[in-house]
Amino acid sequence: MNRDVTKILSDIERGDRAAASELLPLVYEELRRLAASRMNQERSGQTLQPTALVHEVFLKLVGDDSQRWDGRGHFFAAAAEAMRRILIDNARRKGRVKRGGDFQRQELNDNVSVDQSSSNDDLLILDEALTKLATEDEQLAKLVELRYFTGLTIDETAEVLGVSPRTTKRNWAYARAWLQREMGGDGH
Repeated sequence: MNRDVTKILSDIERGDRAAASELLPLVYEELRRLAASRMNQERSGQTLQPTALVHEVFLKLVGDDSQRWDGRGHFFAAAAEAMRRILIDNARRKGRVKRGGDFQRQELNDNVSVDQSSSNDDLLILDEALTKLATEDEQLAKLVELRYFTGLTIDETAEVLGVSPRTTKRNWAYARAWLQREMGGDGH
């Protein structure tokens, strides 16, 4: 499957519009699984459904003619970033309607699951911290996006990033600690 996805991505880059219709069936189930995993971590009552998230992500990824893909890993890393942006935009829209509310501490656990009580505010705080982390270490920020926003395992994340699982695990521990400190986890 990896070779097929990579070839189709290359065809899309060359302007073959029909290739996008070939790509969706190959990546849909994986994107749907990632979106469902992420949406399961959202607060109940979430109006955005995994299928809608997958469709928005897919349209963002193949609808951008300027996008260039360096293979399957790059595609799924871009999918993680697109999921993040869509969820953050959704949280901001809800926040504007809500107007206020107290921020709550957000734990980034080893298993990546987020407490069901997490709010849109928590997601916005995480996004702000993640943006700051990206200015300091873009690779760590990408790791967090892949683990948190798509729910990839350590091994899957390592494959996408092109590093060893051991390095990924070590960097994940560091990124979690950095983000928790930045987000006020040490006595916020």
